[in-house]
Amino acid sequence: MRAVCDDAAYLQHMLDFEAGLARAEAKVGVIPAVALPPIVEACRAELYDIGALAAASAASGNIAIPAVKMLTAQVAKANAVAAGYVHWGATSQDAIDTATMLMLRAAIDALLGDLDRAIAGFAALAKKHRNTAVVARTWLQHALPMPFGLKLAEYAGALHRSRPRLKALRANGLALQFGGAAGTLAALGDNGLAVAEELARELDLPLPDAPWHTHRDRIADAASAFAILSGTCGKIARDVSLMMQTDTAEAFEPAGDGRGGSSTMPHKRNPVAAASAIAAATMAPNLAATIFAAQVQDHERSAGPWHAEWPTLPTLMLVTSGALAAVVDIAEGLEVDAARMQHNLDATGGLIMAEAVAMALATSVGKSNAHHVVEAASRTAVESKQHLRDVLAKDKTVVEKLGTDRLAKLFDPKNYQGAAQAMVDRLLKALDKS
Repeated sequence: MRAVCDDAAYLQHMLDFEAGLARAEAKVGVIPAVALPPIVEACRAELYDIGALAAASAASGNIAIPAVKMLTAQVAKANAVAAGYVHWGATSQDAIDTATMLMLRAAIDALLGDLDRAIAGFAALAKKHRNTAVVARTWLQHALPMPFGLKLAEYAGALHRSRPRLKALRANGLALQFGGAAGTLAALGDNGLAVAEELARELDLPLPDAPWHTHRDRIADAASAFAILSGTCGKIARDVSLMMQTDTAEAFEPAGDGRGGSSTMPHKRNPVAAASAIAAATMAPNLAATIFAAQVQDHERSAGPWHAEWPTLPTLMLVTSGALAAVVDIAEGLEVDAARMQHNLDATGGLIMAEAVAMALATSVGKSNAHHVVEAASRTAVESKQHLRDVLAKDKTVVEKLGTDRLAKLFDPKNYQGAAQAMVDRLLKALDKS
């Protein structure tokens, strides 16, 4: 993603627009064919001083104005006549916005590669641990047992839902920007739409019905997709950081020399990948909010909101990529301690199976009565430091209605999964779509 957001790469995208424009206009007959080779030859980023370009852009108000001047000067070295046809009928925003579309396309491709790795990693873990019982936690408290494979399959599923979002954005949400000074292509006369059609083909971008200089929903759509993916990564990372806590110790990021250590405590194993993803996910919504705010633009070309997009969008792309890269690392190297998971299931002395007993008993005595019986037994178990099973085994009603054998089976977490295994199958099957 750093390569995608690199200054030279962005300049090349602007030059690709200029070269494509020249090809399209030469094909339509707007500029003479002899002007084309010198323009195309000059559209190479390595020919230009990016530092000088950046310095000039501050005074010009945007990067395209000095870029076009430098391009024109470069073309003039080879052909003075051709130099007069550089950027013919276009405006600076056309070059910048189209370059942004090309940058977004490359960014989506980069994200999809890592996304597929993360999905595959969690899917493999889900299959491996579909029968590994773990504590399900609500409000950070022990709730019920669940298959760890379901948790992992949910991670894969949530990540997978970003795939069609990104692919649809790539296919339909990116569009050529070409409108000229005020979005009418007036400088090209009757040839405006013909040039636009050829230019869209040259750059392999969809041709919109009209220029969208101050209608920024396409940019906002991209920001939304990136922020959602970052949030998904952050949620996964949050879970991993909590599972790595010393008092929980159920699953860990991959270990390595110099990884996750402390400058003063030799024993530490910190969740460094998770921390990176959480930090990125914390930044992403605020960056996306800036893009959303920048949608409110004035008339046909805006001063200010458009400019706010320039540093914000690449930053959002970078933090999204960073969050995803951290999650790929976790998905491909997560270390699972099944014995510790069982230890934590046992930590509350059977209380985690209270609902299972109450629901079984409810079929005989009613839900409310069963709830009160098991609730009272749970309090007794906590106060007397007994296992809940032992307390319930002394209750005549419970023994009469359930029997000792069934009561014992109710305390096996693997016997209280509900539809969890079917859900794992459904989630994994869904990964084959889109």
